[in-house]
Parts: sequence; C-alpha cells; structure tokens
Amino acid sequence: MFHRAKGSLTARRPLAALLAAGLLGTAGSMPNPCPAENLALTFDDLPLNGTLAPDMTRAGIVQEVLAILQTRHVPPVYGFVNAKRLENEPDGAEALKAWVAGGQPVGNHSYSHFDLSKVPSAVFLTDVHQNQPVLELLSRDGWRWFRYPFLHEGDTLEKRRAVRKDLQETGYRIAQVTIDWEDYLWNSPYARCTAKRESEALARLRSGYLTLASAYIDADRQMAQMIFGRPISHVVLLHLGAFSSAILPDLLDLLQKKGFTLVTLEEAQKDPAYQSDPDAASATGGTLLEQWLDARKMKYPPAPGKPYKELAQMCQ
Repeated sequence: MFHRAKGSLTARRPLAALLAAGLLGTAGSMPNPCPAENLALTFDDLPLNGTLAPDMTRAGIVQEVLAILQTRHVPPVYGFVNAKRLENEPDGAEALKAWVAGGQPVGNHSYSHFDLSKVPSAVFLTDVHQNQPVLELLSRDGWRWFRYPFLHEGDTLEKRRAVRKDLQETGYRIAQVTIDWEDYLWNSPYARCTAKRESEALARLRSGYLTLASAYIDADRQMAQMIFGRPISHVVLLHLGAFSSAILPDLLDLLQKKGFTLVTLEEAQKDPAYQSDPDAASATGGTLLEQWLDARKMKYPPAPGKPYKELAQMCQ
C-alpha cells in the first residue's frame, strides 16, 4: 500500500542471519528460487467490500466473478471472510455459499476486521477465532490461512509476536501480500456512478484503476528485486465488491501482458521469500515487501499517489 509516512519501527532480527539462511538476497544472488513471476489472486472482505447500486446483490456479484474465473481458467482463489458482515444479511450468506459452491476456498480475515494497531493482541485473537465457526460450516478443510486486516501485523513487537505465536500454534499460515494498490477504493464509487448511470465517470474509474494497478505492479516487482535479489512469486490483494466483476477481465488481461502465470496461494507461497519475517513493529503495516523495505530502511521505488479524494467525491 506504499505508506509514505511511517511511524516508529523497531527491527530486532539480524539481517545477516536471514541472508545466511538464504531468505533474503542481494543484487546478484538467487537462493533456491521458485518459478519466477507466478502470481496468486486473493480477495478480502467477503462477502462484500463497500456499497452496492440498487440493482446489485452480493450473491449476484459473486456469481459474476465466479463465471469470469471459470471462463479464464484461473486457479482456485482464496476469499478471506469477515463473518460479522453476515449479521442481518441473508444476501451475504448466499454469496458465501455461492463462492464455496463455485469451487473457491475461504480463509480467515477475522470476525470484525479489527485493526491490530488499535486493540490488544488478546482482543484481536479472540476476534480471529470467533470467525472460525462460519469457516468450518463453509469448508471442511483448507481455511486455516489468515490475512491481517489492513495488513497491520502489530504496532509493537510484543503484539506481533504474540499473534504470530498463536496463529502458528493453532495451525494457521499467514496469507501474505506482495502487490497492493488499494483496489477497494474503487468499489463504492463504481456503485454510485452505476446507480446514476454516469458513463464518463465509469470510464474514468476503469482507466484510472488499470493505470494505477500497472504502476504498482511494476513498483512491487522492483521492490522484490531490491529485497530478495531476484524475481519472486507474488500474491495480489483484491477486495470483492461492486467493481470486481466489471474490472476483473481487464485486470486479468493486464496481468497476462505483464507475463504472470496465475497459480494458487499455496503454490505462490512455496517461494522461499514467504519464509522470511521482518520481525518489525509498525503502526502502519503494509505488504511483506513494504515491511522489509522499512526494516532495512531502504527507499521506496517511485510510484504515483492514489486518488483518495477524487474517488471519495466521484458521483456523490
């Protein structure tokens, strides 16, 4: 998510030890690389992120996304669930049932989408485990993947380590992210512009999304080379919402043009890069690559700013 202004950050794990273990690279080293340029798609905030236009439903959006994934032969895509979003939302429950019935796996995104930077680790972990009954109903196995809300892994080392210890002891793997352009920003504007039938605004949303996605994909690839000394397999963060089915075909075309091979989350995280842990506290969090840049006090590659204000005001 490219945080330009960082809070205090403390890194305690010796970088030399990680280099020796072959988890971090230098400009000329390529330790045990997996096939480069693999990429896994993942969706957060199921059953839905953002608002909807009057004629949209959560279940309808899921069915549209499933049809695209099937037509384009995309490997199974994890959807990370916040079960609190199901409260008083029968449409949300139908959406999740459809997701699983369509052959897509689910993972844990916590029950309430708490920010670990703002709550004690014990409260956060209680919320994580509160999410499990819904996941168990949806899927018999495969759901013990955890995606941190906001990509915040702890504003203190004590929190970070306590949560990671609990996740490990309860059989979870952390679903990391290496490519993120905060695509959730487009969901509600798209719903508003669709409701008002503002075709020019919808065209601007599409072109702006793809332009920014392209820039951040390139920058994140550069970051991986800076940190690991080689291309790595990537995990991209998307948010299931009103814009998802409209933009997904174009996004898949973009990823193909950039040379990616789509794989499952499990396959992408076989890359040794995902065994690394910056072991650093940060109130602002970020992708695995951003955490490493911050821990090593490295300069971020250039990337355009995100249109927060423009998107928030569009079609209001």
